[in-house]
Amino acid sequence: MAAARRVSRSPRSQPTSARRRCRWAREPLDIAYHDREWGVPVRDDRRLFEFLLLEGAQAGLSWSIILRKRPGYRRAFAGFDPRRVARFGARDVRRLLTADIVRNRAKIRSAVSNAQAFLAVQAEHGSFAEYLWRFVEGRAVQNRWRSHQQVPAATDVSRALSVDLRRRGFRFVGPTICYAFMQAMGLVNDHTLDCFRYRPVARLTGTSARRLSAAGA
Repeated sequence: MAAARRVSRSPRSQPTSARRRCRWAREPLDIAYHDREWGVPVRDDRRLFEFLLLEGAQAGLSWSIILRKRPGYRRAFAGFDPRRVARFGARDVRRLLTADIVRNRAKIRSAVSNAQAFLAVQAEHGSFAEYLWRFVEGRAVQNRWRSHQQVPAATDVSRALSVDLRRRGFRFVGPTICYAFMQAMGLVNDHTLDCFRYRPVARLTGTSARRLSAAGA
């Protein structure tokens, strides 16, 4: 959850619980996603494609909206199978403009072209995961943020990833979107130190404490 990502502005605070969470996890879907998925390292290509698509769809919106529409995205985009999505044509785009997703023509078209670019990366590197994880030298970065205000919206690494993805024909992959994608897929552990998920995710990363430079973020 990049610092600049828009989250729902509910007046309710987090539920009273012995568990402390990252401050962005407020609504039930946000909390479930935070507790089960966010920051867990992912090396499965279909899952990576799913979140690349969802992060692009989220641009300018709250992540809560995308989580609510996630089942609709799964139905509309063939279970997030990049090979099937890459074959979508004009008729599919028209169909998707009436589906239970964010009905933005540019974002829908970018999902199709991104699927095509995704397959090209797979062909070149063997898997998208192999390509992606090289940006963090194959190991998740273990950050140690004490508050959500410290979490950057973008980093040098997310900017480098953004530049390379754009060069390869991907769209809706700016540095902030790329950093949110890295956070979601566990390339960085950005749970704050007081969050109950910090230590479990840190153990999953299997890395020593390394700081991802946020210089200039």
